[in-house]
This record gives sequence, structure tokens and C-alpha cells, in this order.
Amino acid sequence: MTLPDLAPDLAKDMQAIEIRIDGDNRYLAAGKVAMPEIATGEVLVRIHAAGVNRPDLMQVAGMYPPPPGASEIPGLELSGEIVATAPDVTQWKIGDRVCALVTGGGYAQYAAVPAAQCLAVPAGLSMTEAASLPETFFTVWHNVFDKAGLKQGETFLVHGGTSGIGTTAIQLARAFGARVITTAGTDEKCQACLDLGADIAINYKTQDFVEEVKTATSGKGADVILDMVAGDYVSRNFKAAAMEGRILIIAFLNGPKAETNFTPLLLKRLTLMGSTLRAQPVANKGAIAGKLRQQVWPLFENGTIKPVIYQTLPMNEAQAAHDILRGGAHVGKVVLEVP
Repeated sequence: MTLPDLAPDLAKDMQAIEIRIDGDNRYLAAGKVAMPEIATGEVLVRIHAAGVNRPDLMQVAGMYPPPPGASEIPGLELSGEIVATAPDVTQWKIGDRVCALVTGGGYAQYAAVPAAQCLAVPAGLSMTEAASLPETFFTVWHNVFDKAGLKQGETFLVHGGTSGIGTTAIQLARAFGARVITTAGTDEKCQACLDLGADIAINYKTQDFVEEVKTATSGKGADVILDMVAGDYVSRNFKAAAMEGRILIIAFLNGPKAETNFTPLLLKRLTLMGSTLRAQPVANKGAIAGKLRQQVWPLFENGTIKPVIYQTLPMNEAQAAHDILRGGAHVGKVVLEVP
């Protein structure tokens, strides 16, 4: 559907951050691109802020291309105001403040977004705070609760507790009654995890997380493990898991290959799962959005959970934002503010 028909006052182009390629060098640069056009079931959002996530870094490096038909512009989550809707969209109207999960296009002034993947900005949160939510909350809910079925009273281990995924997982697991154990790389980061509600935080550089988990659970192990590290953590997770434990691998910071002994997998009757969210159908993501709307968004409004933002930068400093994530000192999310 053409924008002149749906929103005649909008310009034909917009500012965006593009991936430029110069030989072997791949980098981010500001530029002007055509305004996106919305399809059936979509809304056009004037973006106020966009969250920065590690998959964005992988896309710039050429390791995580967008799915077919998705925007080449990086950015998997955003917040903003709806300025146009497709004729079949009835759940949203022009002027609504939303945050949304997208397959790309967040680092820009406008984005075409499936209406089903939008959520209202939680009461009391700013646009900047709201932009930090979709990617991690969709991911954690889908994996930890939908796929692994974490239950009240179970023990949950999440690696990388101060990452965007980690800070989200700690808060959600605690809010729904699980006992939370996490790993982080410094004592200061461990304290940040405890402040967010983790019951135990393990410094993986000075402690063996397998032994610490066993000690903390009287030898039982963790019922659910969320892993973004992989590599040698695969075999260690097998050892740290409880009988009939569920292990989810959603990234591989230590590399995509592992040599492991599968005996514990069999003897403990473990379930090992992998998952990505970006290329899943809109219907799947819309179903996750519905669960977040009903079960998680009220927790923002009553103060049970909160956004965790490490730093905000203007959109034209996207490269600096990526450098922050690459450096690994952050606790929580980095967000770009869009002009």
C-alpha cells in the first residue's frame, strides 16, 4: 500500500543507519533511504527509539542476514507513534504509542510493523524505556516459559546475567516464582544480578558454575538453563542440569561447535533445545505478544519488573552503541534515540 494514499503528508524518504561495505570492512553509516510501505496487517510507526542487541552486531559482520523480505536496516525492536495503518488493521489507530518487535528496520525514522507484533507502551514508561523491551521479553518468554515451561518453585540458571537477555530473564523468572541462579564475569556484575532479584550470582571467572549450582541445589541441579554461550558450556550445562532438566541454547558466544559427552543427556533424560525468533511467522510472534500483554505488561505497571538501560545514544552514534556491546561492560540495554 502506498503512503501517499494512507499518509499523504509524509515525506518520501527518511534518515536511517545503513550497513556499508568497503572491501573487507563492514560498518554503520547514516544515510537517506526510501520510506517503507505498509502491507496488509501492518502499521507505520514514527520511531522515537530503537534497542540495540547483539544480533545487530552479527548482522553488520555478515553473520546474521535478515530473513527474506525483511528490511536490510538493522534494529530488531523499537518504540514510537503509529502514523498510518493498513485498512484491515482494527486493533491500533493513528496516534497510539507502541513498542514492537521487528525483523529489521529499527535504526530509522519510520518502520512498517506487523500490527500483531505491537504492544502498548506500558503506563509510566518512556519511549526510550519501551524500546528496550521487545527483543528480550519476546525471546525470554518464548524460550523459558513457552518452550521450557519454567514453573513456580523450579530452579532456573541463566548465563550472562547482566546482558539484555539476562536482566530480563532474572526478573521474569523471579516474578513467576522460580529460584534464580545466574553467571556473570565480575563481582560487580554479580551484585547487579542480585539487585535485580537473582538468588545466587556466580562469578564464572573465579568459580566453577557447575559445582556452585550443585551446592546451591543440594546436588539436584537446575531445572531450566538458558544459555547464550554454547561452546564448552554445552557439556557443563549437562552436568549442572537436574533430572529431566530443559536446556535452551539461543546464541553461541563461545562458538557454534562443541565436543561433548552425551551420556548425561541420556541418563538425566534432559531436553536440549535451540531457538531463534527473528524468522518465525508473524502469527507466532503475535501469540507471544498476546501472552506478554496479559501476563507481563501489568508487572511493569505495578513495579514488579523494570527496564534496565545502561546507556542511550543518538541514532547517528549507532557504531558507538555497537562498540559498547562488543566491550561487554554494560549491564542491561543500550538504546538509540531517533531524531
